[in-house]
Amino acid sequence: MKLDKSLIYMIGFLVGVLLVSPWLPQWILFIITLAGANGLVVLGLMLFMRLGLVSFGQALFFCAGAYTTGMLCLLLKVTDLFVLLIASGFVAGFLAYLLGFLLAKYRAIFFGLLSLAFSMILYGVLVKSEKLGSTDGFTVSGLTILGWTPETTQMKIVLYGMTVIAVIVALLFVNMILKSPRGLLLTAIRDNEIRAEYMGASAKSTIHLIYIIAGVLSGVGGAIAAMVSGHIDPNMTFWTSSGEFVFIAILGGIGSVSAPFVGALIFGAIQTIAYGYSPNTWQMTIGICLIVVILLLPEGLWSLVEKMRKKSRV
Repeated sequence: MKLDKSLIYMIGFLVGVLLVSPWLPQWILFIITLAGANGLVVLGLMLFMRLGLVSFGQALFFCAGAYTTGMLCLLLKVTDLFVLLIASGFVAGFLAYLLGFLLAKYRAIFFGLLSLAFSMILYGVLVKSEKLGSTDGFTVSGLTILGWTPETTQMKIVLYGMTVIAVIVALLFVNMILKSPRGLLLTAIRDNEIRAEYMGASAKSTIHLIYIIAGVLSGVGGAIAAMVSGHIDPNMTFWTSSGEFVFIAILGGIGSVSAPFVGALIFGAIQTIAYGYSPNTWQMTIGICLIVVILLLPEGLWSLVEKMRKKSRV
């Protein structure tokens, strides 16, 4: 399998940050780790966009992954990072598998709004669940790795290392999917679904498969976010969370599997700086940035990379 240069650079960047992580300020490590978690969710959204679909409810699986991690810690005292990560991805993927039978039948705005509806149903259920902390949520603590309980500073480096592993695996897997016949089918379905089906392809099964993959990625991202922040609450599945993921997808673009992580990193930086200078109006800054990107770079920041590549070839 031939790897794109941008993918190699992204993996190199992640590993490089991991090597210098003991000397990095904790807040930078936190932003990059959280960007990795968000990037996993947006990587699934990127697959939808290549299909010509937009999911406004991807926070459903993000929250399902986070609550799986939290509930396993709280109720079953399962604290191993890798067990929690795998379990969260499995639960979110299974949920996507069930919902996918219905969602795969719909297209355009109906697909987006139906996914949003399921996300808000989970929000309503969690808000009414007093045992899970209702609107306050609950904390996730006591995490271990292979029986070892790291100190606070060590734990942040361990979590980043685990995020790097998860992101690299996801990047290689999605890259392999996109270069496979099934991946090439995504663009064909987006351009002309009827013609693709006349040629023997099944749009419904392809959308269902992508829905499951995106669900697993979102669940893993939610688990990482829960471990890094140490707290989960129903807002993780609120429509604004789904909106942020769509924003990151538009910001980064869909030109490469690395684009979602570039978008997530820049979004995290903008959000942190805007909140630091204006805690009550940081959303306005995010909105202005979105307008600028749509007007000047309708194909996202990754289009700049593509333009530089073309110039270097001339």
